Amino acid sequence: QLQLVESGGGLVQPGGSLRLSCAASGFTMDAIGWFRQAPGKEREGVSCISRSGDVTYYADSVKGRFTISRDSAKSTVYLQMNSLKPEDTAVYYCARDSYCLGYRSRISSFTSWGQGTQVTVSS
Repeated sequence: QLQLVESGGGLVQPGGSLRLSCAASGFTMDAIGWFRQAPGKEREGVSCISRSGDVTYYADSVKGRFTISRDSAKSTVYLQMNSLKPEDTAVYYCARDSYCLGYRSRISSFTSWGQGTQVTVSS
């Protein structure tokens, strides 16, 4: 069974950090994207990492604050989130596809969505 499981969310104060994990089972990891959805808003792409891990993409809103990485031996992709802002509050999801290019405009192409992990940035 192809499955992605997110973890690592929580409540953090503005300026704080969290590290999200996306663990894969049942398949060799493809390109993995991180997406988020805030209440009343559409799901948006946050970051994506290629199958090899050599190429990474970031939304402008998180560039310089978030870092995506992968540990192929553990079949896990991480999203390190620093300098968090209240507007980062959302449910974060990971999903897979064969490549990252254009990930923000073709969210529906991604599959094996996890259940999501809640990130709340508030004082």
